[in-house]
Amino acid sequence: MYKLVAVDMDGTLLNDEKHISSENLKAIKNARSLGVKVVLASGRPVEGLSKYIDKLGLNTEEDFVIAYNGALIQNIGTGEIISKDYMTIEDLQYLFHLSRELEVNIHFLNGEKCITHKMNKYSNLEATMNGIPVVEQDFNTISPDNTIVKVMFIDEPKILDRVVKNLPKDIYEKYSILRSEPFYLEFLNKTVTKGYGVEQLAKVLNISREDIICIGDAGNDLHMIEYAGLGVAMGNAFPELKEIADYVTKTNEEHGVAHVIEKFILNKAC
Repeated sequence: MYKLVAVDMDGTLLNDEKHISSENLKAIKNARSLGVKVVLASGRPVEGLSKYIDKLGLNTEEDFVIAYNGALIQNIGTGEIISKDYMTIEDLQYLFHLSRELEVNIHFLNGEKCITHKMNKYSNLEATMNGIPVVEQDFNTISPDNTIVKVMFIDEPKILDRVVKNLPKDIYEKYSILRSEPFYLEFLNKTVTKGYGVEQLAKVLNISREDIICIGDAGNDLHMIEYAGLGVAMGNAFPELKEIADYVTKTNEEHGVAHVIEKFILNKAC
């Protein structure tokens, strides 16, 4: 039986109203009663996951979270940081100048707030969705000792489509680059992906990749779906995820996470 299920949030566990359905909640509860670890793996900060963690009861000393697309792995009950891989002020300044060249909005997360060079609706969305403050600040005045978890280009999807086509070729050697939403392009430490996060946590828990299910819908879920013993794409997933997934489940509006847990865990335990 599978021992660990890593679940993306937006577009996966959450429905379009950003709620966890009773079907998904029940399936996760039943899987946990069998001793299966359920871990939220999200691009969000821990603060943006806290209400869902509490609702799911994933808040004991036996529970972990993979946040910022794998840049942070933390024990929920104790607060112990298992792994963190952040960026530098040099990374921020490089990406800031690139954003000026490509004419795209930019912000970064420092673990406590969203800091944007110019206030825009997508920075406000990021802050609102995660329950953190958003601050406008000239990036030329950012202190060198500021924590930089991840940097994001945020703009209209058609603008980001253009930006992606015009990124310097060598930038993929510098950073882990993920399209988490049509309007979000994320830059992280080169080592960081959700797949990396799941792998690091699996080592701590002594769980082999063959015993892991990973479920997601967007570009930032690709690496963990590739890594998992059973990589699952949502019915509403990006086409490239469906192509590499071992299984395509129902959509987030059809309780696709519950369907996976029932099919591959609960029914196998009967």
